Amino acid sequence: MTLTGKQMTAEELWRLPDDGMRHELIHGELTTMSPGSSEHGRVAMRIGARLDWFVERHQLGRVYAAETGFLLARDPDLVRAPDAAFVRQERLTAAGEGMPYFPGAPDLAVEVVSPNDRPAAVEAKVSTWLAYGTRLVIVVYPRSRTARVHRPGEPPRDLGDADSIDGADVVPGWSLPLPELFA
Repeated sequence: MTLTGKQMTAEELWRLPDDGMRHELIHGELTTMSPGSSEHGRVAMRIGARLDWFVERHQLGRVYAAETGFLLARDPDLVRAPDAAFVRQERLTAAGEGMPYFPGAPDLAVEVVSPNDRPAAVEAKVSTWLAYGTRLVIVVYPRSRTARVHRPGEPPRDLGDADSIDGADVVPGWSLPLPELFA
């Protein structure tokens, strides 16, 4: 991860030319990350596709793919991008259309850990999502075939091979057995 040290706004981030890298804005500082691994992309796509199918079928809201920006704060600007996200229908209606980044946090954020991700950076991202209103954060660890579920004010819950990820009260009725995620 590279920090540029230059203060930037969300609008300036949006206008950056496509350089093949992934970018986020952390309290006004541009953060650049290398593209994810093939394993990372595969797991992110599987969880996003399964979540999207369920959400569309039940008309619960909208699912966003990896690298969709969520504008969490202004002055200095904070734009983060999970590997998959869900926003409830009533929040979509209130937010309206036309902004480059979704204004606010997703209700559900999914982070897929790559081999080069530092544990402290993953925990910082989880803390950020929760601090800005995300109600459920799922961190997936492809190498160990596990996941960790985070909710505000609760200790994290670790899931193993015999467990399923579920949407709890955020995406009611949605679940995904971990073995299917890693198949």
